[in-house]
Formats: sequence, structure tokens, C-alpha cells
Amino acid sequence: MKILVTGGTGTLGKHVVPLLRAHGADVVVLSRSNGDVTCDLLAGDVPQIDADVVVHLAGGQKGDDIATRNLLAACSGVRHFVYISVIGADTVPLAWLRTKLACEEAIADSGIPFTILRAAQFHDLTLTMVRAMAKLPIVPVPGMRLQPVDARDVATRIVELALGQPAGRVADLAGPAVYDMQQLVRDYLDTTGKRRLTLPVRLPGKAGKAYRGGQNLTLDGDHGTRTWEEFLAAG
Repeated sequence: MKILVTGGTGTLGKHVVPLLRAHGADVVVLSRSNGDVTCDLLAGDVPQIDADVVVHLAGGQKGDDIATRNLLAACSGVRHFVYISVIGADTVPLAWLRTKLACEEAIADSGIPFTILRAAQFHDLTLTMVRAMAKLPIVPVPGMRLQPVDARDVATRIVELALGQPAGRVADLAGPAVYDMQQLVRDYLDTTGKRRLTLPVRLPGKAGKAYRGGQNLTLDGDHGTRTWEEFLAAG
């Protein structure tokens, strides 16, 4: 099976690509600079995709919908299109999440058999956010909860889906536990031996209401096994 992976060198892709190869797949990585296939998805210069399966992991804060449509236009011979999205894409009113939803809709409308997995925020991204907050002498802690998931757990699921049959939108995947942001910050400070004052703040607007209501969480979906505490302890 020949599988093309976008974002193959990113946080998720660096786990997905070796797992696919370990299962015997012929993997081709598409990248803007250092992949087996070099192109800029946003620029629209995508060569015709020669693969049985496309695993679309590349993404950013802007333009994902354009990049995804450009990629889909080059997938006329693809039998299965696998996409990683975000929990809350249709319920949390943030611009980048609306873009994720637009990607999902473009994939569903493309006529290509597909599988879409929505995942929670990765441990890596949670750590980046908490680390930036902890640089301040007083840490503003928004009143929200997260259910961070390990990228390796997501990678394992993505590989299962890519090697299987198209399944449409599958069950969401989140971490094994829900945390208040206050706890995530405290865990990081304790692990690094730092001391900071924290200041609870209320997230404003419709997005704040969605986060307070837990629209970014999943209690009925699938759950990874590696916890936030284990991730921090591993350094």
C-alpha cells in the first residue's frame, strides 16, 4: 500500500510515518521543504498524487481550508483520505476551528472515500502554552478545562484508520483525564521547581462560554492511555 503523508515531520507525523513503515506501507512524505514530494499546499502547486491513501496531518493557524482543497484537487486516484481534525470544530466559535470544520466539509464533499478523526489538544501543545504562561511573574489562568492527549496515542489511531477502510467521521480521541487549567499550570510549575502566583481570569464571549461548557472535551469518545503527568515526568 502506498501512503502519502502531509505534515510527516511534525508533532504527529514524526510518530505516524515510522509506524506506517513498520506495518510495511510504502510511505511518501509531502512537505514544503524537506519531504519526498516538495510543494506548498497553500500555493496550489500540488502535483497529481500517486498514492492509494493520503494521510493529511499538515496544518496551521491560517489557510488550512485552502491547503486542504488544493490537496483534494490532486487526489483523483486516491482511494482513502484520512484527516486529523480537532474536537470542538463545530461547537467552539474560534476562527481556526471554523477552518478545521471547513476542511472536514470539503473532504466530505470531495467524493473521495474518507475518514476524519477529531482529537483533543496534544500534550506538546499544552506544554507550549503553559510554559509561555509561566514566564510571567503572575500567571493568568483562564477558567477552562482541557483533556490533553499524547501524540503517540493519536498516531497509533491514525495508523489503524489509514490501514483500514474509509469510515467517515469516527469517534473523537482525547486524553484519559480532564484537567482544570489551574492544575495544568501547577503541575508544570511543580515539575520545573518554579514558583509563580496565579490569577484566575474569565474567558469572554461565545468562545469563553463554549470552553466553560466543555465543548472542547469528549466523555463518550475514545481515550488515550498516556497521562499529562507521565508526559511531564518524561521531560
